[in-house]
Amino acid sequence: MRLMLDTCVVIDLLTDVDSISCGALDILEDRGNQIFASCETMRELIVHFNRKKLLSKRWKTAEDVLKAVEQDLNIEFLPLRRDVGYTYSRLQLNEAMEHYDPSDHIIISHAITERMTLISSDTKFPFYRNQGLELIEY
Repeated sequence: MRLMLDTCVVIDLLTDVDSISCGALDILEDRGNQIFASCETMRELIVHFNRKKLLSKRWKTAEDVLKAVEQDLNIEFLPLRRDVGYTYSRLQLNEAMEHYDPSDHIIISHAITERMTLISSDTKFPFYRNQGLELIEY
């Protein structure tokens, strides 16, 4: 299975793996699965680090965080192709839950375009299932 991780999952894997459900961890630890994150997650991790949040307490540079994701967690960052933008342009937003986070929308669109299952703890993501999102929640 090809999996796309939401930024919250990557941060949990780096800082608080116990917050991830056993079922989700089993899926993530299955060596038969390929694990990816969007370059949008890369951008969010850098912003998170630069704001002197939790990540800056463990790593010295934002680059160190990215290397930890790739080398320690074996997660590959995928570039955004233009067809992700087209998927994003067609995405109906979850206005009922006031879900206006463009980073979330890019990650959702990336997973839909790449036909990957997205793993997230975000309670606003199930709305996008009827638009082609395959989702594992924890």
